[in-house]
Amino acid sequence: MTVAIPGPDGRLRCPWGLSTEDYVAYHDTEWGRPVHGDDALYERLCLEAFQSGLSWITILRRREGFRRAFADFKIPAVAEFTDADKERLLGDEGIIRNRAKIDATVANARVLAEWSPGELDTLIWSYAPDPAARPAPRTLADVPAVTDESTALSKALKKRGLRFIGPTTAYALMQACGLVDDHLADCVARGGA
Repeated sequence: MTVAIPGPDGRLRCPWGLSTEDYVAYHDTEWGRPVHGDDALYERLCLEAFQSGLSWITILRRREGFRRAFADFKIPAVAEFTDADKERLLGDEGIIRNRAKIDATVANARVLAEWSPGELDTLIWSYAPDPAARPAPRTLADVPAVTDESTALSKALKKRGLRFIGPTTAYALMQACGLVDDHLADCVARGGA
């Protein structure tokens, strides 16, 4: 069983958050903190989709490249991307060059551009479980990969026309955006500390 372990500063952290300096910063200041706003949530949704099948560190280290390539994930801007833009993206070494994921990112922006402001935020956050109903995980084995809420969120997003968002990706989104707090019970970052 993997429990919170001391980092270089002696404070306990989730073990995955200590494997690289990039992870320490992401773990301590970003992962599990509430994210709101349609563009911000669209960015996280896209990055989680690009991460599918890869290590998160691969995406984290290319995040600035993704932001440059995808107009800072501004939904209206990405919705206007053309086939020429998609071809440009396939040649961009600053991102993951996967045609299906690029196509989904653009298609999802086109769907979301038709939504009302705040609609994506409201929809995603409506699937946040009651934090009092979930005990804090003590070990990594206590952290699920999929939950009933992530499965329902995935279905809701797919029903509304979004692509590349299965239940596991939806749960990773929920973790990253603070809908759930999966920092281990003894972790210094638990509860947004």
